[in-house]
Amino acid sequence: MRDLHCPVDDARVFFENDLCLSCGAGLGFEPTSFRMVSVVDPDGTTSAEWARCANAGLAACNWVVPAADAGALCRSCSLTRTRPPDDDVEAHRWFLDAEAAKRRLVAQLLDLGLPVVGFTEDPEHGLAFDLLSSQLDRVTIGHEDGLITLDLAEADDARRERVRDELGEAYRTVLGHFRHEVGHYYWMVLVRDRDRLEWFRARFGDERVDYGDAVASHYGGAGPTGWEEEHVSAYATMHPWEDWAETFAHYLHIRDSLQTAAETGLRVDVPDGPTVDPSVADVDHGPVRRMVDEWIHLAAALNALNRSMGAHDLYPFVLSPTVIDKLAHVDRVVREAATGRADGVRR
Repeated sequence: MRDLHCPVDDARVFFENDLCLSCGAGLGFEPTSFRMVSVVDPDGTTSAEWARCANAGLAACNWVVPAADAGALCRSCSLTRTRPPDDDVEAHRWFLDAEAAKRRLVAQLLDLGLPVVGFTEDPEHGLAFDLLSSQLDRVTIGHEDGLITLDLAEADDARRERVRDELGEAYRTVLGHFRHEVGHYYWMVLVRDRDRLEWFRARFGDERVDYGDAVASHYGGAGPTGWEEEHVSAYATMHPWEDWAETFAHYLHIRDSLQTAAETGLRVDVPDGPTVDPSVADVDHGPVRRMVDEWIHLAAALNALNRSMGAHDLYPFVLSPTVIDKLAHVDRVVREAATGRADGVRR
């Protein structure tokens, strides 16, 4: 996340802030310019340029829209297609946490320059979110043709930790779910729809393998072994689509964490020398080489700090050379999408 400041007194504020604690200005996040703007000045004057998102109260949203569009939803809230009913008090509490995580996701996607096309613009394949409660009905987390479904119970820390332990996962968060599922969306947008299937199959495998059979095999046996050499997680072994989505999610984890560290002045010493074994790499890693070097050393420091507090590792993963190479491929596709290029990877 970028370093954000109050436009009135330049005090540092968090991405989630709707108020400057220094001067008292009412703040809002403006995604196009990626900055905080004043919605209400310290003297109580209301902005003539910006208005709060219509979901400021319902979803505790701190994003803004142009004043001419007062009463409209912001770029993040407009992507939510379904939410829990107003009388489901517990689900609504979880809904607030889910929307907060979604805002961070959408902000990062926009900051990376990735296309974010909502379902109102493209009803068939636009990005949409169904945030549902499993209190009464079964909810399956997943993605289908741009629609991301999340079980809001994932925002319940105790339940989520229990599920994580039962599934033997190293990491499970609401933001992690969003980043994984949006990876499926960008496979559709950046791989399938841009004629990159052969390129994809050469790196991640053949997605034409029956997905239902892959799921049954993954959960029906003793579980994968030896996956660490070629996959970022055990779940990534299930199907090439999941390998891509898991790799994409980790790419977002790494990019956001490194940006936050840099913007807040956190630095670690990174020794010279390549991280990736040249015999494994089949793409020019470019900026990824330095990114991965920095992340490996920063993650080690953060894990050590967590252990000093008696907590679990913040990033409990090991990036093998093959996984780093996959990250480089994801990075290449993302950067080409951001610059409007569609060439260079179709081979």
